[in-house]
Amino acid sequence: MPRACVPRTIVEMHQRFSLHAKYLVLIFLVLALHLLEVNLIDPYTTALVGVNFAGTVQLMEDGMVHWFSLHWIPVLLYFTIFIYIGIYPFTLWFTPLLFLITDQKRAMKTFAYSFLLIYLITLPFYLFVPITNVYLYYGTQSGLNTVIPSVEHVFYTTTTSNNSLPSLHVAMSLLIANTVSLTDNKRYKILTYFIAGAVIFSVIYLAIHWITDVLGGILISCVVFYLVKRYTKEI
Repeated sequence: MPRACVPRTIVEMHQRFSLHAKYLVLIFLVLALHLLEVNLIDPYTTALVGVNFAGTVQLMEDGMVHWFSLHWIPVLLYFTIFIYIGIYPFTLWFTPLLFLITDQKRAMKTFAYSFLLIYLITLPFYLFVPITNVYLYYGTQSGLNTVIPSVEHVFYTTTTSNNSLPSLHVAMSLLIANTVSLTDNKRYKILTYFIAGAVIFSVIYLAIHWITDVLGGILISCVVFYLVKRYTKEI
């Protein structure tokens, strides 16, 4: 946390919050829409579509990701779960807070607009192209429940088992790293790129996402970030 950028008074903090408020509201609106999709809309659209496309993806990939679930190493299993349910959520919400506190207007604006566009692009896929995640498709054990029993009961209040393509974990972790690169915080930039790589490895190692999901997340995140950075006005 760069100390020189941190506001020193309540008045200064209020002024800074006012400048970033619309971007924070946008981020929380996306979160609200996502929770609505997961808990109310998705069950209806899944039943309406009536087809699961995981079999099609499996034919293309031929069990590449499933192989990992048959060869878990305890230390890597604990590491990837720590990244997936611990570090990733923390960086997702700490990053805009850091932009707010350090008054990174360009990074905050780019993050908020990209956050919205990525979700709007992925939403039709989640609603109308249901794809079961890897370990459920193959009927194998969950790495999450293996280490933390019953954790999926909480986990699936924020996602569904067929919201796979594209991977939001991958897309958002790359978005975080790319928007942090717009700042001068070199240490956090290196950390977020490491975390993005660790997230990509984790979703594959834990047999949660297909390779197709990962590639889709990378593509959408990079394209959206490039377009938002290019076509939004400099601050």
